[in-house]
Amino acid sequence: MEKSTKRLLTLIECEARTGRKVATWRKAIAQRKIAFVRLGRSVRIPEEVIERMIAQGYRPALPEEGERP
Repeated sequence: MEKSTKRLLTLIECEARTGRKVATWRKAIAQRKIAFVRLGRSVRIPEEVIERMIAQGYRPALPEEGERP
C-alpha cells in the first residue's frame, strides 16, 4: 500500500480557504457532489479537491477596451 502525503482539510479549513460556509460543504457532501473522507464521525476533504474546484472556476480578466489580448 502506498504512503499517502495528501492533506485532508476540515470543513472549517475549507470554509477559510474558499469563503463557502461549513453548511454549504456539508450539503455538498450529503448530496455526494464532492469527494470526501470519513474518519470515524469526522469528515475531511482532500486538498486536491479544493484546488481542482478553484482551478475549474478560474476565469481570466477580459482585456480593457483598446488593449489587445
